[in-house]
Amino acid sequence: MSNKYEMIIYWSEEDKAFLVEIPELTGCMADGRTYQEAVANAEIVIQEWIETAEKLGRIIPTPRGRLMYA
Repeated sequence: MSNKYEMIIYWSEEDKAFLVEIPELTGCMADGRTYQEAVANAEIVIQEWIETAEKLGRIIPTPRGRLMYA
C-alpha cells in the first residue's frame, strides 16, 4: 500500500521516543526509538487503521496531502 497521509513527527522528551500523528485518521498514532522506526511503525498502524475501518463499515478519508494547520 502506498501511504499518502500526512504524518506529523516529533521527539517526545517525556517518552524518549519519536511520536507520529496521522491527523486525517482519528486516533492514529505510532512511536519509535528512532525516526525511521517511528515512520515504519506509523505505516503499519495506518494499514491496521484502514483494515479495521473497512471491517466496521466506516468511511476511510481520502488522503488530502499537506494540511495547513501544522
